[in-house]
Amino acid sequence: MNILLIGSGGREHAFAWKITQSIHCKKLFIAPGNAGTATIGENVPISVTDFKRLGSFCLENQISLVVVGPEEPLVNGLRDYFEATDELKNIPFVGPGKIGAQLEGSKDFSKKFMARHGIPTAASQTFTKESVEEGIAFIQKQPLPIVLKADGLAAGKGVLICDNYEQAQNEFNAMLLENKFGAASAKVVIEEFLEGIELSVFVAVDGSEYIVLPEAKDYKRIGDGDTGPNTGGMGAVSPVPFADGEFMQKVRERVVMPTILGLMKDHIPYQGFIFVGLMNKAGDPFVIEYNVRMGDPETQAVLPRIKSDFLELLMSIGTKTLGQYTLSVATSTATTVVMVAKGYPDAYEKGKIIEGLNVAATENSLVFHAGTVSGGSGTVHTAGGRVLGITGLGEEIPDAISNAYACVEKISWDGANYRKDIGQDILLLQK
Repeated sequence: MNILLIGSGGREHAFAWKITQSIHCKKLFIAPGNAGTATIGENVPISVTDFKRLGSFCLENQISLVVVGPEEPLVNGLRDYFEATDELKNIPFVGPGKIGAQLEGSKDFSKKFMARHGIPTAASQTFTKESVEEGIAFIQKQPLPIVLKADGLAAGKGVLICDNYEQAQNEFNAMLLENKFGAASAKVVIEEFLEGIELSVFVAVDGSEYIVLPEAKDYKRIGDGDTGPNTGGMGAVSPVPFADGEFMQKVRERVVMPTILGLMKDHIPYQGFIFVGLMNKAGDPFVIEYNVRMGDPETQAVLPRIKSDFLELLMSIGTKTLGQYTLSVATSTATTVVMVAKGYPDAYEKGKIIEGLNVAATENSLVFHAGTVSGGSGTVHTAGGRVLGITGLGEEIPDAISNAYACVEKISWDGANYRKDIGQDILLLQK
């Protein structure tokens, strides 16, 4: 079959890598893709939000499956566009419609959804420009630290953890009154801080049936020891040792099943992935956030552990036959280290030539491209903040960490940066 994969990040390169391993894949197109996806499929220069051109491309190239990687086209209604177009509506599509995508597109929407369906999460309240004074008063009543969240999409950077009241008040004003995150912070959610250990759980959903995929732990802060500002993600580890059978059963019973049933009760059709960001608080799961797609960089650590045909999983989501799919997962481990451009997550440099790509990967490591473009004479240049995701594989977590960093050390460009402590907190927990 011909498949159209939409997106250009590390998650999409990992998807492309896994999809092309399937015997069912005749041709894979990626719109717009990156330098990595260009080596295993055909990149198509169409923006993820150019719905008309994406639809026309599907008709011209006999596309049998559309897979959406990032959140933006989903929140903007790409699925709705396909479903409203007679020639496109019967193409199997992986990704929710505009209403379902509000689970990620609006923190306020998701908090109300969780409250309505009894899903454990942090206490919170939402404020706008019109209620700034009430928000300031609310902040003064909260215990420290205080969590501020931009309501809309902010590329993973719209969450601030404030250690004192002055900082919280200043950031709150900057978000609402100075548009710190643009339209994303037209509403701000003030949330209770949850103490515990984070992890990410991924669920494939076909509307009624679901499958829980391997979990992962990601690392959001730019600096070692979880210091500095939030990023889109600096690394990931899968599996997560503390997510044992007992804990995951709680996740299924208290979070996953109520979420699926809640969508059905609210008459929200949902075919795609749900990423549940969780806090393990003294052995109990609390939802930090929903995303309506697979995580990045968690996907780069999760997909190498899936042994069964990933394209068959995607098709079963798109055709509502997930109950017929059998997931097979390796017991081995994977660790992903993200290499970023100088300056990220603020203004960053582009156009640097990447050295070492031709010798970096081994049988125990994978190189996934994110912010890259092909240059002349076979060169690859940096083109984004997060440039590469390097995944190490191993039977145990220390092996996977070692293999990831051995690969990282072979790759360089002017200003390259990465965290040196991915997975170290998990090793300490295991001691």
